[in-house]
Amino acid sequence: MSQRQVLQVFELYQNARTRFVQMVAEQATRPQNIETLQNAGVMSLLRPLLLDVVPTIQQTAALALGRLANYNDDLAEAVVKGDILPQLVYSLAEQNCVYKKAAAFVLRAVGKHSPQLAQATVDCGALDSLVICLEDFDPGVKEAAAWALAYIARHNAELSQAVVDAGAVPLLVLCIQEPETALKRIAASALSDISKHSPELAQTVVDVGAIAHLAQMILNPDEKLKQQVLSALSHIAKHSVDLAEMVVEAEIFPVVLTCLKDKDDFVKKNACTLIREIAKHTPELSQLIVNAGGVAAVIDCIGSCKGNIRLPGIMMLGYVAAHSENLAMAVIISKGVPQLSDCLSEEPEDHIKAAAAWALGQVGRHTPEHARAVAITNTLPVLLALYMSPESSEDLQVKSKKAIKNIIQKCTYLPALEPFLYDAPPNILKYVAGQFSKVLPHDSKARRLFVTSGGLKKIQEIKAEPGSILQEYINNINSCYPEEIVRYYSPGYSDILLQRIDSYQPLIN
Repeated sequence: MSQRQVLQVFELYQNARTRFVQMVAEQATRPQNIETLQNAGVMSLLRPLLLDVVPTIQQTAALALGRLANYNDDLAEAVVKGDILPQLVYSLAEQNCVYKKAAAFVLRAVGKHSPQLAQATVDCGALDSLVICLEDFDPGVKEAAAWALAYIARHNAELSQAVVDAGAVPLLVLCIQEPETALKRIAASALSDISKHSPELAQTVVDVGAIAHLAQMILNPDEKLKQQVLSALSHIAKHSVDLAEMVVEAEIFPVVLTCLKDKDDFVKKNACTLIREIAKHTPELSQLIVNAGGVAAVIDCIGSCKGNIRLPGIMMLGYVAAHSENLAMAVIISKGVPQLSDCLSEEPEDHIKAAAAWALGQVGRHTPEHARAVAITNTLPVLLALYMSPESSEDLQVKSKKAIKNIIQKCTYLPALEPFLYDAPPNILKYVAGQFSKVLPHDSKARRLFVTSGGLKKIQEIKAEPGSILQEYINNINSCYPEEIVRYYSPGYSDILLQRIDSYQPLIN
């Protein structure tokens, strides 16, 4: 056999290996093929090819493994059990940039599924190798490494702390200053995932100067980058007053308000979330947002979108209104109540209705003026219907009841309360009767209207427990009227009159 024929055998074997990994990598992109590949033992066949003498075979084998592991946690578990991770981690430091990207993709695909699988990547020493890749000259390698670190960090505080301890944060902050938009996005996402777990982790991100660099990118034209930047700033601001103030000091207002008019819904949502996370901490921070025009801008934003995109904006208005009566009045003046009322009526999802109910309760709970502003939008009957509906979630029922109670206890606008005399259950009725018992003694016009509208008649029909608060309120209301008027409207009084007619003997001359 000639030398050429001998070499041809090796060439055929190399071509077969190349074709095999290429076909597996291509087939792994289709979900319907995954189970067949798994049953055929593809994992054990790909593993030795990671150490192949031909670089393209190594790279394609890693790509195929990444695609398989990305599909579900069973396949990711198979990568871990097959002792493939240590091999990949070793190669991250040794190989070229194409292989590094493929290896980082496998680590990301394994780590994304669960904290246990992410911990497995940490245990095999992946973090140090990934952090070294953040310093690579190739932006694609940096991006792949940042992505893998983000997927590990997002699970919990312990994994995030491991990423921080590996020295990733300063390098991620350098990555967001790179010219490549894709790298900026992933680095901002990783900083967001690290910051979200605890004040201490957020502080580590702040300590390396991340806020200033993130704040500069709020107006970047790339939608996905804006989403990640706003998310990262939200996760930093949410933990404490000090962190929220540091975000505000980066001069994000009024710049961030332009994001509320963005064409991308998730930019709007994340901008509202950032404003909410700042507003919730103190009246001073809420006042700063009001002064910047933030409340009016959020109300306009809520009106321009639907569903879950509205949720952070609804909650932000509730937080602002909760702080003080002046801030609640700012929500009213900016026409926030009709917008919240629309959300309560229009939205199909119970959790969004519950947030709107809570926010309306926060607006209406301060003074009679605040309560009237909510009551005149015809919100109270909607809240009552949601509270009494068996189809409402428990959370929606609780929040609707609380909002009704908050508003009614301050409401002196009696036309809004009167329908409750007919529809409300006893536990709500006592608050309604309580308000009538406070207002009627001091308002003669209201007393007359209460009689002509049928309110006094309805009060006499209520069966209250003797000695209860409700009975006490009914007695107080009755004491506002002459006894014969109260008797006249009491149930059974017409029968008494008829009996008197029956027993009456007319005087006949």
